[in-house]
Amino acid sequence: MRWRGIPVDVLLAASGVALDVMTTWHAGESEFLPAGSNLPMALLVGLPMGLVRRLPLPVSLYLAAFLVFTDQINSFSSNTAQILLLVATGVTAHRGVRHATAAALVATGVATALNLADPGIALTANAWMYSVGLSVFPVLIGGYLRGSAGRLEERDLTPDALLAAGGVAITVLSTWTDWNASAQPVWVIGLFAVLGGLALGVARRLPGLVLLLQAGLLLAAEAYFPQAANTCLLLTLIVIGVFAMRVPSWTWTAVAYGAGCLMASIAVVEPVTEVTPFRVGVLMTLVATPVAIGRYLGVRQAAALTERLRAEQSARLAVAQVRADQLAERERIARDVHDIVAHHVGAMVLRAGAARYAAPEGPVAEALNDIRETGHQVLEDLRGLLDLLRDPERQPGLLADPADVVRESAERVAAAGLVVDLDLHPAADQAPLVVRASAARIVQEGLTNVLKHAGPGTEVRVSVVPADDGLAVEIRNGRPPTVMERLPSSGRGLAGMRERVRALGGTLTAGPDGDGGWLLTAGLPGPRSADPAPKPGCVRAMKAGAAG
Repeated sequence: MRWRGIPVDVLLAASGVALDVMTTWHAGESEFLPAGSNLPMALLVGLPMGLVRRLPLPVSLYLAAFLVFTDQINSFSSNTAQILLLVATGVTAHRGVRHATAAALVATGVATALNLADPGIALTANAWMYSVGLSVFPVLIGGYLRGSAGRLEERDLTPDALLAAGGVAITVLSTWTDWNASAQPVWVIGLFAVLGGLALGVARRLPGLVLLLQAGLLLAAEAYFPQAANTCLLLTLIVIGVFAMRVPSWTWTAVAYGAGCLMASIAVVEPVTEVTPFRVGVLMTLVATPVAIGRYLGVRQAAALTERLRAEQSARLAVAQVRADQLAERERIARDVHDIVAHHVGAMVLRAGAARYAAPEGPVAEALNDIRETGHQVLEDLRGLLDLLRDPERQPGLLADPADVVRESAERVAAAGLVVDLDLHPAADQAPLVVRASAARIVQEGLTNVLKHAGPGTEVRVSVVPADDGLAVEIRNGRPPTVMERLPSSGRGLAGMRERVRALGGTLTAGPDGDGGWLLTAGLPGPRSADPAPKPGCVRAMKAGAAG
């Protein structure tokens, strides 16, 4: 269970109302308010705390105004408003917004000063200093907690919320009946109790700081509010246990234990108390108990962390084993593909080479020579693909410059019979390599498709030009000159081009152009070039007819 959302807001609002009810229930009525107004006033001062997490600055300003109002009409709800105002100011500071924190600080200081000064009595320098110091304290706490909240690896706030709620319950329920019996103002004692309880909420994250705070509160209670000394001692023992759990150093644990024994002796030993070895042993045992519990819980947490790390390491090893198995399977597939495809393509190249000597000249010789060179290129490309299959994280580059690949593709299909008009803009060389490589592969596949489906004699225009921050590729072929028997197709060419373009975040369209031909366009985005101005001119490749 994680404490978040509306339940926390409801709890804060209910706590604010309950605090005012307890502080004003036996305090009587204000002369300016009608009888039975205690509960409405409690609702007015407590319910806004339900919004303090979402709107801390408006809640702070509201409580500051409410504090001034209740102080002027002598309502005892001013004590509750003073306590909750400091809490809201601390939450505002925890948000880290400087102007909001400054506004809340000013409003809190002015309202606190007016609350401290009796009607008709001028504000003294001491009163102002006390007001400023009291207002700055929650701001410092909120800012400090904002910078230190991430020290604990565990992100679940449930234990912190339970500690804070339990601490407030202990301090308030055990001391609230004596708040009016102290020489201090009621709201001072109430703030004292609430602050001591809330400090437990950050004890896991700031054990040393909270231990010092609880020691200071214990000393203050012993001097000014003896009725709360035992309660403060209980909170100190709880913090010592948390300190022993969170701090693995035995040296610091011994220091905390010694401080706890000192604090316990201050709270327990009276001037008339007889100090005996038995009582000293009992007191030392009393402080040793939370230390032992804290160390035990700390060891358990360390063991759980070790086990979790071991489980994570085992999971990583399992993933690595699966990865190794996959790579082994890829290696086996690569060997099989190489043995099968390379065998047949190699045989084709050898037969084309042998036939080349039977017809040394003429169109047949040129066709056989082209078959042989294409086969060599296929073997080279196959080796690159097999390298990628063996190691998918490897990113092999092109075997040639992308512009050269585009030109060679145009020359190859022109030799096969297409009439190619190539427009390769010089500024295309400024595009990123991955964009140029993808454009080259699209041109290769597109020209191959034209040769397969339209046949020799078809006019095709290829354009590769800069567009926006990448390249634009256009392949347009006219109507096939004759009816031809189409070559076999795998059906994966167009799908492969779409996948390649999609990987770059581009677009690809392909379909009839309306004049009996076919149009393929691709937009390949990429980073803007440092010199976006294109160079003048363009490269016009050959218009070649079918060989022979």
